[in-house]
Formats: sequence, structure tokens, C-alpha cells
Amino acid sequence: MTESTKHNLSFFIRILVSALFIVSAIAKLYPSPYFAISTFEVKQLYPLGFSEQLAPFFSRILIGIELGLGLLLLQRRLLRILVLPATILLLLVFIIHLSIETFGSGGNAGNCGCFGELIPMTPIEAIIKNVVTVILLAVVYKITPVRNERQDNFWYLCSIVLASILALFMLAPIQPIAAENQENQAVDTLTVDNPVLPAETVPVNADTIKTAAKVKDTVAVAEKPKAPAAKKSGYASYFRDIDSGKKLFCLFVPGCEHCKDAARDLTNLKKKNKDFPDIRIVFMNEEADLIPAFFEYAGAEYPYKVIEIIPFWKLLGQGRDTPGVKYLWNGNEYIFFDGINDNQFSAKALEKVISETDKKYK
Repeated sequence: MTESTKHNLSFFIRILVSALFIVSAIAKLYPSPYFAISTFEVKQLYPLGFSEQLAPFFSRILIGIELGLGLLLLQRRLLRILVLPATILLLLVFIIHLSIETFGSGGNAGNCGCFGELIPMTPIEAIIKNVVTVILLAVVYKITPVRNERQDNFWYLCSIVLASILALFMLAPIQPIAAENQENQAVDTLTVDNPVLPAETVPVNADTIKTAAKVKDTVAVAEKPKAPAAKKSGYASYFRDIDSGKKLFCLFVPGCEHCKDAARDLTNLKKKNKDFPDIRIVFMNEEADLIPAFFEYAGAEYPYKVIEIIPFWKLLGQGRDTPGVKYLWNGNEYIFFDGINDNQFSAKALEKVISETDKKYK
């Protein structure tokens, strides 16, 4: 291979990998910087033990470094000494982390967040992508001519990386942790104990006991319960009436397009069916100012609460993604939709589950 061919091949691979890094960094800002970055924090940083206070800073720094390395791959300063090794090291860290999370938990479900919500990618796909990229960069390192890079300006590279990190903080300023908002239009359940009437004193003998037992068994067989037995769902701290009757417990993000579509589908179902379950929503505290626009798009307003990022994702559950829609009846869970993949919300599937559960108690 001639030197000219090596130079052209090296430059082509660097352009390819640079585009991959830049697109990956920008994609983490879709559909909105707050939602995308918070998703990245939950899926990549919180499992590593980062606190709610530290994760927002580190996530922006990490994405800024990713953007900066993408730009640095297009130039030659300190390419073999610093840029290529640093890029390979970053990829190896992600490969190890994703491998531990994927094979350790025995699952490959959900979007790993490498390209945000713009390009959903499973952890296995992300690992393969990163391994191929490491191989390409190793080829670049091998064929790039050795030159005296120690005379290159180190601060030139630092300026590009710092500017990239600063750009991330400007695009997505860190929001202060706020207290949970009070629920809007929440309906409280009033429980009235049945009065206990004094019982008459009746002489009891063996025949009376046998007759009473037979009557009780006959009634138990003949009568069919009209609703499932009451159960605690664990969500009463959000809505006090959540375990009373039919409810849809929804976990949405105000700026998430898929969440807005799910809410609009629920509104359409509610308009068609008067006996449709009541809707309760928990919003993640990212772009909470978009909640009015969210309800305008949905076509109706529903009782809601706003909670912080970490509690929201914990409430949604590990391995799950937004939008989350859970059908409850007297606190009993019958189906839980989440994400935009195989288990995504479906109006037809929800109607089918509601219809099937209704038949059991009619």
C-alpha cells in the first residue's frame, strides 16, 4: 500500500468515525436536550452510581467530549499521541459498561441511548458498533505516518474540547432540583365505613350451623364478584384514588412526541367509551412548561403530578422507557405498556384487555 493510499484511507476512516461521533452527540439532544440528556443519564450514568446532583454535570461533559473528539479526528495535531488513543479508550469504556449491563442482567431490551431517541439502538447493537469503530481507529493508528507531534499545540485541542463542553451546557442548562408540584384537579376518594348494627341473639344449635354453612356455600357459588378484590398498587402517594375503580396510571414526559400521541389516543378512547378508566398522569420534571401544550395536543386535561428525573425513572422501572401506560382496577395491574418497541402502547390492545377483564365480572 502506497503512502498516498494510506493517507487517503486514513482520512476517509477519520471522516466516517468523526461523523459517527458528531451525530451521536447531536442525537443525544433529540427530541429535546433536557429529555434526551436525562434519558442518557438514567441509562448510562445512574447504574454506575452517579448521584442526581453529579449526573447532569458529568453527562454534559461526556457528551461535550464526544463532540470534541469527533471534531479533533478531522485534524492531524497530536493525532497518534492523544486523539486516537483517547477516542479508543472512550469507546472501550462504553463497550465494557454496556457488556456488563447487558450480559450481567441477561437482557438486550430497550434503547441504550447512544443515539438518543433519534436512532433507537439496543445494547448489543451499540456494542457491535463500538467494536467496529475501535477496529477502524486501530487501522488508522497503524497506517498513519509517524511524525513529530510533540511540537503540536496541545492547548489548541483543549480549546476545541472545552468549547464543545461549553456548548452542551449552553444548549441544555442544568435545572435546579425543584420540589414536586401539587397534583392538578386531583380527585380524592372518600371512604365511608359501613355502620355496624346490633345483632339479634338467636339460639344456636348444630342444625342451625349446618344450614347456615349450606346457604353460605350456595350464595358463594351463585354470586359472581362485580369487581376484583381491592389491592394496593403502591401509587397512592401520587393519587389517593388510584386504587379505587378503573384507572390508567401514565408516565409521560411533557416534550416527548410518543407520550403526546399516547395521551391523544387515550382521549379518543375516552370519548368513545363512557365507562373508560379515569386517567392519571405522572410527568417527568423536564420542560414542565410544556404541560399545557401537552394537554392541548392530547385534547383533554387530566389530573397529574410532576416528579424529578431519578424518581420518575425508578417509578417507570428498570429496562422500561416512555411512554408508560398501566391499566389498574382496584389497584390490580392488568397490563403495562412502555417504550416504542415491542411493548409500546396500543389503543386496540388496551381496549381488548379492558373488555376481557370486564367479562370476568359481568
